[in-house]
Amino acid sequence: MPSSRRSVRLSLTAAASVVALAALSACGSSAAPPAAAVDASGNTVVTVAANTDFTTPVQLTVPRVEAIRAKLPKAVLDRGTLVIGVGGLPNSTPPLDLIGSDQKTLTGNEPDLGRLVAAVLGLTPDVQNASWQNLFVRLKSGQFDAGFSNITVTEERKVQGLDFATYRKDNLGFEVNKNTTWNFDGNYQSLAGKTVAVNTGTNQEKILIEWRNKLQAEGKTLEIRNFADTNSTYLALSSGRIDAYFYPNPTVAYHVAKTASTPNPTRSAGSYSGAGATLQGLIAATTKKDSGLVEPLAEAINYLIENGQYAKLLAAYGLDDEAIPKAEVNPPGLPINNS
Repeated sequence: MPSSRRSVRLSLTAAASVVALAALSACGSSAAPPAAAVDASGNTVVTVAANTDFTTPVQLTVPRVEAIRAKLPKAVLDRGTLVIGVGGLPNSTPPLDLIGSDQKTLTGNEPDLGRLVAAVLGLTPDVQNASWQNLFVRLKSGQFDAGFSNITVTEERKVQGLDFATYRKDNLGFEVNKNTTWNFDGNYQSLAGKTVAVNTGTNQEKILIEWRNKLQAEGKTLEIRNFADTNSTYLALSSGRIDAYFYPNPTVAYHVAKTASTPNPTRSAGSYSGAGATLQGLIAATTKKDSGLVEPLAEAINYLIENGQYAKLLAAYGLDDEAIPKAEVNPPGLPINNS
């Protein structure tokens, strides 16, 4: 991976996200209006960023777009619902997905985008939670129409029978204790001698394994640790049993903001493209290959981008810097030899 093309954003970008999230937290509300309603013109009014203690609810008006709806498979039209899969079990990953303050509603940027897309398509969203592993099983079997769950576009997943409609940049981040001086400079060699936690079965784990293999070939070490859940990982970080936690950059920014006034504050130590050194990683709505859904999903996302609802959704969750200018269908993803 040539270092000259390495996609790295260090602490400044994450710090900006932290400031945004901290501001959101200060004005957050636990009182949530209904998730969706219909206005006098027949448009769907979707309330996003609701039901949390760190955001302010935003109501977004979305019309049904018949030209896009007409491209849906007949079975989906007849059913009238868009079954949206989220891989938020056993632990949520705010601001991407979380159980709301009402203790039942699945909220966060990912399910909220799914609800907006469903509104464009004139479908009722049916948001269902699953484990990360089961999310892919249910997508491939057709139990879920689309996954909105921080899923990276990879060439391996395409071969495994999935299609993608992109909607956000995929950047990964390193979280460390605030009192440490180490920073990730974009070069895997800076990880030599470190112990880094990562969630199993994820894209970031595959990247870490590649870096570990390179370091081992150079006679150096990188210890990779997997924990049963996110809370256990945070405990390991605060106790010094690991040097860093490598996971999605939006969640790093969120957790840094949440720990700022605690006895164990953390900080961002740098970030990295989810697709590696030579390609900007992309997050996508994910469907079963050739299901007939990926094109209308991409067109619905582009409608939201072009008409402003998309930008307002990302801003509500402090994810402005993850925005893309246009949704694409099956763009180049993380290569198979890296994924």
